[in-house]
Amino acid sequence: MPERKIRNFAVGRNNWLFSGSPRGAKACGVLYSIVESAKANGLIPYKYILHLLKELSRHAGKLTSEILEECMPWNPNLISICQ
Repeated sequence: MPERKIRNFAVGRNNWLFSGSPRGAKACGVLYSIVESAKANGLIPYKYILHLLKELSRHAGKLTSEILEECMPWNPNLISICQ
C-alpha cells in the first residue's frame, strides 16, 4: 500500500522537470501538496480547491490564523462541502 501512495509522486517528478522556472516548480509543489492533503483527508481535490479559492479570496488582505485553520483539509466542516 505505501508504494502506491508514492507512485503519483514518482510519475509526476518527470513532469516537474518542465515547470519552466523555480517559481513554477514551487507552484507545482504547493498544488501537489494541497491535492494530496485533500485526498488524505477524504475530500474531493477539485471541490476542495474551489472552496479554498472562494474562501481565501473573500478574506484577501485580512487572513488570520483562525481563517486559515477553517480552510485546512482536516476541518470536519469541510466534509459536507468537499465530498
